[in-house]
Amino acid sequence: MALRFNSAYLKDFMAEHEIGALAPAVAAAHDALHNKTGLGNDFLGWVELPTNYDKEEFQRIKEAAARIQKQADVLIVIGIGGSYLGARAVIELLKSQMYNNLKKDTPDIYFAGNNVSPSYLQEILSICEGRDVAVNVISKSGTTTEPALAFRVFKKWLEDKYGEAAKERIYCTTDRAKGTLKELADRMGYETFVVPDDVGGRYSVLTAVGLLPIAAAGCDLDALMAGAKEAQEALANPCLAENDAYRYAATRFALYQKGKAMELLVSFDPCFVTMAEWYKQLFGESEGKDDKGLFPNAVTFSTDLHSLGQFIQDGSKILFETFMDIKKPKKDLYLEPDAQNFDGLNFLAGQDMSKVNATVMDATILAHTEGGVPCAVLEMPEISEHEVGYMIYFFEKACAISGYLLGVNPFDQPGVESYKKNMFALLGKPGYEDRQAALKAKLSK
Repeated sequence: MALRFNSAYLKDFMAEHEIGALAPAVAAAHDALHNKTGLGNDFLGWVELPTNYDKEEFQRIKEAAARIQKQADVLIVIGIGGSYLGARAVIELLKSQMYNNLKKDTPDIYFAGNNVSPSYLQEILSICEGRDVAVNVISKSGTTTEPALAFRVFKKWLEDKYGEAAKERIYCTTDRAKGTLKELADRMGYETFVVPDDVGGRYSVLTAVGLLPIAAAGCDLDALMAGAKEAQEALANPCLAENDAYRYAATRFALYQKGKAMELLVSFDPCFVTMAEWYKQLFGESEGKDDKGLFPNAVTFSTDLHSLGQFIQDGSKILFETFMDIKKPKKDLYLEPDAQNFDGLNFLAGQDMSKVNATVMDATILAHTEGGVPCAVLEMPEISEHEVGYMIYFFEKACAISGYLLGVNPFDQPGVESYKKNMFALLGKPGYEDRQAALKAKLSK
């Protein structure tokens, strides 16, 4: 069993023929993707990545991860967007949201370079004091402001602590042949791994971008890639009725056409929180163009039922929900009866807590559908490397098809560059003087 799309709860919100009518458009999107004739076709390396990845580099990644585990108490992963979200999501999903607090034989992992908060950086530096540290800096160019600033700080910290030996603790994931970071790595003797030219950042978790930190956390890379390979093979079928990733994409598009503005990804385990952040980047950066696209958001139930649940149930009907139904938790807890029944909860005793959690999900789906909120379900057998690898590829494939159904390029991100240009101008980067003057005039009004 692998990740499965369940549309049973949508029958009151759309007819089956509405999905079937999209079959020609989905087939065209499939052909554009697999024949590399669609928008953004220079960035389709992820499609066959689970079978065509660099086996030599894959082995070097595992060897470097083993070396990091021996040399470091703390691994600092420096990157922003897709350069860190995928790795963090997989680690927290497979291990724990509280990974750094667990007893383990792998290093603590902290993520830097994804903001410009001085307090955040100082706190990580204080955590590193008195401990052995390694750094994995991830940037194709080496000049993206947030990670470049963080790397400058940690590079100096390592050199002050280890001197010449600092170079043995710095691992660079960057362009194969060019760029500021690649040139520095070659000059200093840092070990390097490749950000593929044909794989965009938000699709890069199954490349060295994500795999080195994931391996350093003790996750099984072979099983992760095997799951992705199974998904690549299973989801290559162009038939809408037989491809669950395509059915999910078509359903999202049909609900968008009906006026829904937001998709809410719902999970019932806190370990899924950062994976939901990865989903938000994947779909938001891929679809949000040309005044089109669903706004991707996420909640964790039952926690958020006591905050956003009221809006979802009774508020404006702008959204639909996609529930992640994880059939088998990583760990379970048997609920013992209490002789005094002081809290009145003995009606829950005599069963595993996972059954209570599953019942909360069922009750929520029923309540929300009755309240007029369409609910789809993605059924995941368990949380394991194999199933997570399958899920990652599933979402990537669905996202690409969704983008083509919308008529946008799912593989670029032109809007991201706007803030960068303004930031460079306002910070006084050479070459932005004219823009700086215009922006300062606007800010003074």
